[in-house]
Amino acid sequence: MSQADSYFGTAPDGEQPAGVGAWYDLNSDVPPFEMAPGLLFRPIIGTNLAVNLVTLEPYTVAPVHAHDEEQISYVLEGEFEFEINGEKRVLGPGMAAVIPAHTPHGARTHDKQCVELDIFYPPRQGLLDALKNREAQQAGDATGGTE
Repeated sequence: MSQADSYFGTAPDGEQPAGVGAWYDLNSDVPPFEMAPGLLFRPIIGTNLAVNLVTLEPYTVAPVHAHDEEQISYVLEGEFEFEINGEKRVLGPGMAAVIPAHTPHGARTHDKQCVELDIFYPPRQGLLDALKNREAQQAGDATGGTE
């Protein structure tokens, strides 16, 4: 069996699909929400993985923090200064950072906007909590704040 045949093979006999799948247009299906001033999130949450399209406006800071989930940050447009464990680097399009679980990291933009993807395994609990809070707030707004 070739490497390609092995890579593109089907599920083992008897294995059932884990779900039906879903399609998203991040520009129209996932409205952005502001996690912090100048920090816009457009997340897609799977069962075992989360992807977040992040826009950092110029002069925006994502403070140094750590979390239980592994993260990969991949820059699509612009640039930002990324810090992992006290080491700082400027990342531009096509560049990525891999952040192990529990590792202090943060980012900041200077005079340019940055658009990047954050990928989390498993889905980032802080992001799930923010989405739940946002949904509760929207439900309260829709009912005039009464339950």
